[in-house]
Amino acid sequence: MDDVLRRLAPVGPFFTVPYGQEPPGPGFRPLTALYGGHLAPYVAEVGRRIGSGPGRVAASTAQFGIASRLWSIGLGCAALAGRVPDLAADRVWWRLPDEGSLQLWLPEPAARPAEGLGESVLGNLALLETGLRGLYGVSPTVLRGNAASGLVGALRVLIDRVPGGAAVALTHALLAEGGPLAGTGTFIHEEGLGVAFVRRSCCLYYRVPGGGLCGDCVLRTRRST
Repeated sequence: MDDVLRRLAPVGPFFTVPYGQEPPGPGFRPLTALYGGHLAPYVAEVGRRIGSGPGRVAASTAQFGIASRLWSIGLGCAALAGRVPDLAADRVWWRLPDEGSLQLWLPEPAARPAEGLGESVLGNLALLETGLRGLYGVSPTVLRGNAASGLVGALRVLIDRVPGGAAVALTHALLAEGGPLAGTGTFIHEEGLGVAFVRRSCCLYYRVPGGGLCGDCVLRTRRST
């Protein structure tokens, strides 16, 4: 996966991830540690940075950010090579710098078939979501919607920069009827026109001071009718 991850990095910061046996700095831990004892402090810090406080809004925002990062890395690799790194929670390491967003590192980016991306990412997120529901009472519907929105957002950025046929097919399969993210929203991809998505839940970001509504928010559709 080394060459694939190197080629993916220029797509953008969410698609860039250091890899290899040497960490790119001190303080990295597996995501399993974040989802355990570090979860409450992490959500509190997210809440401090966005001005919402350490509650459901911060919890939803934290999950959305992690989901978006994981989907970006996975979809990008699928588009470039038809393979994806193992993105299980014990294979992806993290740290939060004093400034800037969550940083990830892949110590051993072993290649997996692209068809396993959904299982890998959603299995990872399931551990996070269990903690968020227990600590903050965030709705599973909101968290599934965040996962779907992060997926489509990653695709939208990706297909503007690299041929994205494989990534489009993966996204469609995940969101289609019978897929693991079925029912989270309406997904449209038209060749030459791009990607559109309207979700059926709200990520709660509108409650952040000055946050407004996201482009795919269900509230945007409801308020316009």
